[in-house]
Amino acid sequence: MTEPQPPGPPAGAIPGIARALAFMGGASLLVGALVTTVSVLLRWTTDQPIRGDFEIVSIASGLGVIGFIAYGTLMRTNILVDSFTTWLPARMNGWIDAFWMLVWAALGLWIAERLLLGSLDTWRSGTRTIGLLAIPYWWAVGIGGLCFAATALAALWWVPRLLRGGR
Repeated sequence: MTEPQPPGPPAGAIPGIARALAFMGGASLLVGALVTTVSVLLRWTTDQPIRGDFEIVSIASGLGVIGFIAYGTLMRTNILVDSFTTWLPARMNGWIDAFWMLVWAALGLWIAERLLLGSLDTWRSGTRTIGLLAIPYWWAVGIGGLCFAATALAALWWVPRLLRGGR
Protein backbone atom coordinates (compact mmCIF):
# COMPACT_ATOMS: atom_id res chain seq x y z
CA MET A 1 0.00 0.00 0.00
CA THR A 2 1.42 3.37 -1.03
CA GLU A 3 1.34 6.16 1.51
CA PRO A 4 -0.02 9.51 0.32
CA GLN A 5 2.69 11.96 -0.60
CA PRO A 6 2.57 15.56 0.62
CA PRO A 7 2.00 18.09 -2.14
CA GLY A 8 5.12 19.43 -3.81
CA PRO A 9 6.09 23.07 -3.95
CA PRO A 10 3.65 25.25 -5.87
CA ALA A 11 4.55 26.79 -9.22
CA GLY A 12 4.61 30.45 -10.23
CA ALA A 13 6.62 33.61 -9.75
CA ILE A 14 6.28 33.96 -5.97
CA PRO A 15 7.09 30.29 -5.31
CA GLY A 16 10.03 30.65 -7.72
CA ILE A 17 11.40 33.59 -5.75
CA ALA A 18 10.97 31.69 -2.48
CA ARG A 19 12.79 28.66 -3.91
CA ALA A 20 15.63 30.84 -5.25
CA LEU A 21 16.08 32.53 -1.87
CA ALA A 22 16.08 29.14 -0.12
CA PHE A 23 18.69 27.88 -2.59
CA MET A 24 20.85 30.95 -1.96
CA GLY A 25 20.35 30.50 1.78
CA GLY A 26 21.56 26.92 1.51
CA ALA A 27 24.56 28.03 -0.55
CA SER A 28 25.34 30.66 2.08
CA LEU A 29 25.23 28.04 4.85
CA LEU A 30 27.55 25.83 2.80
CA VAL A 31 29.99 28.73 2.43
CA GLY A 32 29.90 29.23 6.20
CA ALA A 33 30.49 25.53 6.80
CA LEU A 34 33.35 25.46 4.29
CA VAL A 35 35.02 28.51 5.81
CA THR A 36 34.70 26.96 9.27
CA THR A 37 36.12 23.63 8.13
CA VAL A 38 39.05 25.13 6.26
CA SER A 39 39.76 27.58 9.07
CA VAL A 40 39.82 24.80 11.69
CA LEU A 41 42.09 22.66 9.49
CA LEU A 42 44.43 25.60 8.96
CA ARG A 43 44.41 26.33 12.69
CA TRP A 44 45.42 22.71 13.40
CA THR A 45 48.08 22.49 10.71
CA THR A 46 49.56 26.00 10.55
CA ASP A 47 48.23 27.80 13.64
CA GLN A 48 46.87 30.42 11.19
CA PRO A 49 43.09 30.29 10.60
CA ILE A 50 41.33 32.11 7.78
CA ARG A 51 41.59 35.81 8.57
CA GLY A 52 38.16 37.10 9.65
CA ASP A 53 36.56 33.66 9.72
CA PHE A 54 34.15 34.64 12.50
CA GLU A 55 32.90 37.63 10.50
CA ILE A 56 32.43 35.60 7.34
CA VAL A 57 30.65 32.76 9.11
CA SER A 58 28.34 35.06 11.07
CA ILE A 59 27.19 36.89 7.93
CA ALA A 60 26.89 33.66 5.92
CA SER A 61 24.88 31.99 8.69
CA GLY A 62 22.53 34.92 9.12
CA LEU A 63 21.88 35.14 5.39
CA GLY A 64 21.46 31.39 5.24
CA VAL A 65 18.78 31.28 7.88
CA ILE A 66 16.85 34.29 6.62
CA GLY A 67 16.91 32.87 3.10
CA PHE A 68 14.62 29.99 4.13
CA ILE A 69 11.82 32.02 5.72
CA ALA A 70 9.86 32.70 2.52
CA TYR A 71 10.08 29.07 1.41
CA GLY A 72 9.00 27.89 4.86
CA THR A 73 5.99 30.20 4.66
CA LEU A 74 5.19 29.02 1.14
CA MET A 75 5.31 25.36 2.18
CA ARG A 76 3.45 26.17 5.41
CA THR A 77 6.17 24.57 7.49
CA ASN A 78 6.15 27.43 9.93
CA ILE A 79 4.72 26.72 13.36
CA LEU A 80 0.98 26.17 13.23
CA VAL A 81 -0.94 25.93 16.46
CA ASP A 82 -4.28 24.29 15.88
CA SER A 83 -4.87 22.67 19.25
CA PHE A 84 -8.02 24.69 19.82
CA THR A 85 -9.42 24.64 16.29
CA THR A 86 -9.19 21.01 15.18
CA TRP A 87 -12.86 20.47 16.03
CA LEU A 88 -13.97 23.35 13.78
CA PRO A 89 -15.10 22.77 10.19
CA ALA A 90 -12.29 22.84 7.60
CA ARG A 91 -13.70 26.00 6.00
CA MET A 92 -13.58 27.84 9.34
CA ASN A 93 -9.99 26.68 9.89
CA GLY A 94 -9.16 28.01 6.42
CA TRP A 95 -10.53 31.43 7.35
CA ILE A 96 -8.60 31.44 10.63
CA ASP A 97 -5.40 30.41 8.84
CA ALA A 98 -6.00 33.09 6.18
CA PHE A 99 -6.35 35.72 8.91
CA TRP A 100 -3.06 34.68 10.51
CA MET A 101 -1.35 34.60 7.11
CA LEU A 102 -2.49 38.20 6.65
CA VAL A 103 -1.03 39.07 10.04
CA TRP A 104 2.23 37.30 9.09
CA ALA A 105 2.28 39.16 5.75
CA ALA A 106 1.81 42.51 7.48
CA LEU A 107 4.54 41.69 9.98
CA GLY A 108 6.84 40.52 7.18
CA LEU A 109 6.29 43.75 5.25
CA TRP A 110 6.94 45.81 8.36
CA ILE A 111 10.18 43.91 9.10
CA ALA A 112 11.21 44.23 5.43
CA GLU A 113 10.66 47.98 5.50
CA ARG A 114 12.64 48.33 8.73
CA LEU A 115 15.50 46.22 7.38
CA LEU A 116 15.63 48.13 4.09
CA LEU A 117 15.71 51.45 5.95
CA GLY A 118 18.36 49.98 8.26
CA SER A 119 20.36 48.94 5.23
CA LEU A 120 20.32 52.49 3.86
CA ASP A 121 21.27 53.89 7.27
CA THR A 122 24.09 51.34 7.63
CA TRP A 123 25.34 52.24 4.15
CA ARG A 124 25.25 55.99 4.83
CA SER A 125 27.01 55.65 8.17
CA GLY A 126 29.65 53.25 6.82
CA THR A 127 29.01 50.75 9.59
CA ARG A 128 31.22 47.67 9.38
CA THR A 129 31.68 44.43 11.24
CA ILE A 130 33.80 44.59 14.35
CA GLY A 131 36.77 42.39 13.62
CA LEU A 132 39.72 41.82 11.38
CA LEU A 133 38.01 42.37 8.04
CA ALA A 134 35.69 45.26 8.96
CA ILE A 135 33.22 44.17 6.27
CA PRO A 136 30.54 46.72 5.42
CA TYR A 137 27.27 44.89 5.95
CA TRP A 138 24.60 47.17 4.58
CA TRP A 139 24.13 44.71 1.72
CA ALA A 140 23.45 41.80 4.10
CA VAL A 141 20.82 43.85 5.95
CA GLY A 142 19.28 44.75 2.58
CA ILE A 143 19.16 41.09 1.56
CA GLY A 144 17.37 40.39 4.84
CA GLY A 145 14.80 43.03 3.92
CA LEU A 146 14.27 41.42 0.52
CA CYS A 147 13.87 38.00 2.16
CA PHE A 148 11.17 39.34 4.46
CA ALA A 149 9.42 41.07 1.55
CA ALA A 150 9.38 37.70 -0.24
CA THR A 151 8.05 36.10 2.94
CA ALA A 152 5.18 38.59 3.01
CA LEU A 153 4.43 37.78 -0.64
CA ALA A 154 4.45 34.06 0.15
CA ALA A 155 2.02 34.65 3.01
CA LEU A 156 -0.24 36.73 0.77
CA TRP A 157 -0.05 33.98 -1.86
CA TRP A 158 -1.78 31.67 0.64
CA VAL A 159 -4.62 33.97 1.71
CA PRO A 160 -7.00 33.46 -1.25
CA ARG A 161 -6.26 29.74 -1.31
CA LEU A 162 -7.08 29.36 2.36
CA LEU A 163 -10.25 31.40 1.99
CA ARG A 164 -11.35 29.02 -0.76
CA GLY A 165 -10.76 26.06 1.54
CA GLY A 166 -7.28 25.04 0.43
CA ARG A 167 -4.84 23.54 2.89
